[in-house]
Amino acid sequence: MDKSSFEDELARRGRLVYTCVGTSMLPMLRQKRDLLIIEKPAGPLKKYDVPLYRRDSGKYILHRILQVRPEGYVLCGDHQWRRERGVTDRQILGVLTAFVRDGKQIPVTDRRYRLYVHLWCDLFPVRALLLWCRALPGRVKRKWEKIHEP
Repeated sequence: MDKSSFEDELARRGRLVYTCVGTSMLPMLRQKRDLLIIEKPAGPLKKYDVPLYRRDSGKYILHRILQVRPEGYVLCGDHQWRRERGVTDRQILGVLTAFVRDGKQIPVTDRRYRLYVHLWCDLFPVRALLLWCRALPGRVKRKWEKIHEP
């Protein structure tokens, strides 16, 4: 297969199957282990959807919608605590419809998946605090090293 962009693949086939890259969607999606099945959106996106979008910088991102606002979506990776605001429909390329873990396809309509999504997102403030606290020692260490550079 020749090298093509995600946009090309979605336009040509209407579907993109791709290996997960990055850790921002842990624990749901495991880097270089799980396959993503992304399709063109069938209609307006809603809370809990996981769109593939392209930032203005050109970087491709797959994060979950936490809020739908008139000015755009509020998104955050499952392993992130900072929300990204202002992502618009013009940036959306596709939406996650399923993923393949250990050879088994799990659709986003699966009951266990839906339970995970609600628990993970509805408890966002608790999750965000835990992730922020877990990252605190690393941030302190980097600041300390920066202050005490030779």
